[in-house]
Amino acid sequence: MVLEADYLIVGSGAVGLAFADVLIHETDSTVALVDRHHAPGGHWNDAYPFVRLHQPSATYGVNSLSLGDGGRDTTPWNLGMCRRDSSATILSYYEQLMTGFLATGRVRYFPLTDYQGDYDQAQRLVSLLDGRASELRVRERTVDTSYLGTEVPSTHPPKYEVAEGVRCIPPNLLPRQARPPSGYVVIGAGKTGIDVCLWLLQNGVAPGMISWIVPRDPWLQNRAKLQPAEEFFEQTFTAFAVQVEIAATATTVEDLFARLEAAGQLLRLDPAVDPGMYHGATVSEAELAALRQIRSVIRMGRVQRLEPDRIVLDDGTVGSDPRRLYIDCSARGVAFRPALPVFEGRKITPQMVRPLQPVFSSALIAHIEATVADEAEKNELCAPFAMTDQPRDWLSAMLFSLAAQARWRQNPDLREWLVHSRLDTFSGLARNVSPTDDARLALLHRYGTAASAAPANLQRLIAAAMPVG
Repeated sequence: MVLEADYLIVGSGAVGLAFADVLIHETDSTVALVDRHHAPGGHWNDAYPFVRLHQPSATYGVNSLSLGDGGRDTTPWNLGMCRRDSSATILSYYEQLMTGFLATGRVRYFPLTDYQGDYDQAQRLVSLLDGRASELRVRERTVDTSYLGTEVPSTHPPKYEVAEGVRCIPPNLLPRQARPPSGYVVIGAGKTGIDVCLWLLQNGVAPGMISWIVPRDPWLQNRAKLQPAEEFFEQTFTAFAVQVEIAATATTVEDLFARLEAAGQLLRLDPAVDPGMYHGATVSEAELAALRQIRSVIRMGRVQRLEPDRIVLDDGTVGSDPRRLYIDCSARGVAFRPALPVFEGRKITPQMVRPLQPVFSSALIAHIEATVADEAEKNELCAPFAMTDQPRDWLSAMLFSLAAQARWRQNPDLREWLVHSRLDTFSGLARNVSPTDDARLALLHRYGTAASAAPANLQRLIAAAMPVG
């Protein structure tokens, strides 16, 4: 069977659907979506049941459809903040979105299907149910959403050894445990590890029952400083101004992080331990206080092997108990991969054109595809940023963001698109400030002044922090 479409999008996860949404609403293109999952939503189909977004729902999903009800959180640890929806709500949202896509008559959806093509001329789709193969003629481009490589524990087993008889599970199985262990060992200090620790505490597990293996302590974003709603304008834009002021005036990298922490912009698990990781995870200060109740924090590098009576790590061993339950949270999330050209011939490779925001980035890339003809100009507007890893990447991310914003402001169409994009709420909030609101205008001016001065200092700090040789 031979099919045709203007665009083929490989992957119906958050990135692929954000891209498709812009094409459907801003062009008359036909779109084919292919995915190995049985339903839209990508890795959300594989996520643990108690996962929630770390960012407010208002900034996630696609441009054309709001996620959630726009309400405020009623839970004690995030009381009053913008709501962050659960995996169940997100999957329902994407199912509703796909129903709308199909109703246009311009979208073909191929779930449970393997893509076996070259992202150029050969486009072969093979059903995972019955092995039937289809050829697809793509008139414009093929979009490869797999490059960011989202990893979750249920699909990426641990890289360390697990001896026979040791109970080691992904977070997905945690709510199904039929017998209490002698203790819980959480492996990993990223978003998933934080989620598991908080879930255990929230469900009444005593902090003394939990051990937490933290190979590298993370710098964490303070969620209260990133609230995309009118009522939080002063709080959020003051935070933005403070960050760029520190970026513009810090004398050393150490001085920068000390000042960001003192201002409540960045948080860490233990004030006595220097973080060695920055992946952009967010927590509330109440969640941080709960995490600090866990006293058994093992900082001896990564796990090499789990044995019934001991844990073997990079920097030594720790005694254990055969009746302990290990929860593997070591999957990376977004993989660290070098940046590629986003537009290259007949292939588009969505990447983060705004650090730590893959969904917004995919929507912006789709808009550029729809409105800009020249490939060199497309790539100039869509310069990609690799995933952050080490603390110094905070500086690179800030420098990159400021440069991207300045570049986008030079394009009148893109500037207008940004302020109306649901996924870029902050630009819209800034645009909507009344010309008679002197206080808010002064805050925006404060941010703009510091943002103009920050790049030169960030470049100096980054150069000074680069290893010699």
